[in-house]
This record gives sequence, C-alpha cells and structure tokens, in this order.
Amino acid sequence: MTKTKTKGATALPLNTILDGDCIDVMNTLPEASVDLIFADPPYNLQLKGQLHRPDNSQVDAVDDHWDQFSSFAAYDQFTRDWLKAARRLLKPNGAIWVIGSYHNIFRVGATLQDQGYWILNDVVWRKSNPMPNFRGKRFTNAHETMIWASKQEGAKYTFNYEALKALNEGIQMRSDWVIPICTGHERLKDENGDKAHPTQKPEALLHRILVGCTNPGDVILDPFFGTGTTGAVAKMLGRDFIGIEREEAYRKVAEKRLSKIRKFDREALQVSTSKRAEPRVPFGQLVERGMLRPGEELYSPRGKVAKVRADGTLIGHDVKGSIHQVGAHLEGAPSCNGWTYWHFKRDGKRVPIDLLRKQIRAEMQN
Repeated sequence: MTKTKTKGATALPLNTILDGDCIDVMNTLPEASVDLIFADPPYNLQLKGQLHRPDNSQVDAVDDHWDQFSSFAAYDQFTRDWLKAARRLLKPNGAIWVIGSYHNIFRVGATLQDQGYWILNDVVWRKSNPMPNFRGKRFTNAHETMIWASKQEGAKYTFNYEALKALNEGIQMRSDWVIPICTGHERLKDENGDKAHPTQKPEALLHRILVGCTNPGDVILDPFFGTGTTGAVAKMLGRDFIGIEREEAYRKVAEKRLSKIRKFDREALQVSTSKRAEPRVPFGQLVERGMLRPGEELYSPRGKVAKVRADGTLIGHDVKGSIHQVGAHLEGAPSCNGWTYWHFKRDGKRVPIDLLRKQIRAEMQN
C-alpha cells in the first residue's frame, strides 16, 4: 500500500517505484527528506567481446545498454550529477551506501569526497561463490566494495552497533562481509526463464545494511532500483522505500516481487540498541534514591574495597573520586568502567551495581 509524507508543498511518494531517469526524478523530490540512500549504479564494465567458459558455453555478462558510457569523462559526469541530486535529498544526519567494483568504485569515492560527503567505512563484500576467471589471466574477482558515507562531516548518522554485533554472534561486525551471490530461489527469472537482472544483489546484503544503519519508519531511497531488493528488505523490516527505475522490464519484476512481501510483526522489528543511546544514569542517583547508602562498601572483582559517599563519589584508603576514577586508580589503568567493575552485597552475594542502573532505565522507559 502506498502512503505519502508531506514535505513542504510536495508529497513524498513512499513505497513506490518511480519511472524515469534517476537524476531527473530525484530533482523533483523534496529536499532533506530521505534517511538513507542505497545506490547500485552502473559499473561501466567496459566489456569487449564475448566471454566463454572452458566448455565453450557463453557467460551471461553485463552488456546492457545502461552500463555503457562513451568515456571515463562521461561516466564521471554522470556520477557527479546523480550524487549531487542524492545529497540534496538526504536529511542532515542522513547517509549513503554505494556499491561498485574496481571498474568504478574509486572514481565514485573521489566524487563523494569532492561533493562534501564524509566517508565512514569502505566495506568489502566477499562473495563465497564468485564466478571463476575462465581465461586464467587475472585473479578471480571475488569481491565488490561498498562505501558508507554521511552527508557531511560531524553528522549524527544512525549506526546500530549492538544490533550488528548480535547479528555476528556477539562479535563486533567487521568491514569484510562474506555473503553468497544470488542463486537458486532468490535469483529472479523473467518470462523466458533467464536472469531478470544481471546484477541482482542478495537480500542478506541489504538486511545487514538496513538493520545496521536505519530504524523502523525511516525512508530509504534506491535510485537504481532494478528488481527491487532494497524495497523488498525495507518492506520486511518496516522501513519506507522509494525506488527509481527507468527500465520497464525491471519495474514489472520488482512490482510482482514486492506484492508478495509481508512486513515482520512489530516485536520482530525491534533490534538491540546501542548502550550509548540508552538514558544516562548518574551513579549519584542510586545514592539519592536509597538504592545504595552513604558508607556502604563496594567491592572490585579482586576484593578491593571503597565506600560510597553522600555526593555519589567513592573513597578508598588513598583515593577518592567517581566510580570510574577510583576503579582506574586501584587497577593502575588509564580508564575503568565503574558500572561493571564495582559490586555491592545483598544477602551475602555480590551483585554488580549496573543491575541498579538497568532497573532505573527500565522505569524511565515505562
């Protein structure tokens, strides 16, 4: 179902595939209206001649007209134009992801910087099942590169660190992602049983990006929509999308695909939030509320002791200060997370003081 948001005098056509040249269409949309852009632009592969496998069968390579440019200068102008139009649409704290290969990603990266975007990471998508190099004259091209950039330096872009860590079994997400290319049931086919699009991206790739860099209700723009992977994942995850695609055949495939997508239920859309995004609770608040009393003793993991003071500081035999400062001093360390370092006693058991902070945060959210 299509819905709109009004931005100034112009309605934002949410959950819609717009027909036309991406630059022309983007220039008609309201300024600062989009939270995230995922762009899979033409790679300008510059293919010459046909490529065959060892059994002499022809490789279905990307030789479509939309990937052909007369020169590097023409491609660079195209890149400048669409990135300029895209930047106008981003909210001040918005961000962009651009994917490409060695043929184009370095040129795109330079243009991003020239236009004022601030590069946050380059992420390598390492394909677990890449196409071999049949001629044996180069390395197997087993990866593509994605650039993640904020609209400007200092922008407060969305990064759901804890959610990505949870996706990665509790380990900090790295910038090299091992994900297979589209095969089997995920690879969309046209009426003749051929690939509906030569460069269809796997949903797993977009799932990771949208979970990590957007929140439910955010607006995602894909100016090179193709067969609609961005829209499909956005719809499942409760995000709004705007797709732009000038090729009618791709639009038809995308529309059919999207009609079958159902949004996850509300509870399933929630992800692990960053600890930095949680409400700040001063240690002194525990003292004010009587959860800890002045004079009560706190214990370190190795049995060192400090006493709670009425103003929310601690005092040891040779040091006084915050829970972090006293912990760092006792350990001879440059810093210390006092919330996980200090414990109090209840019913003869040692309990981390962070449990009390969590209790206060839960009360604040209810």
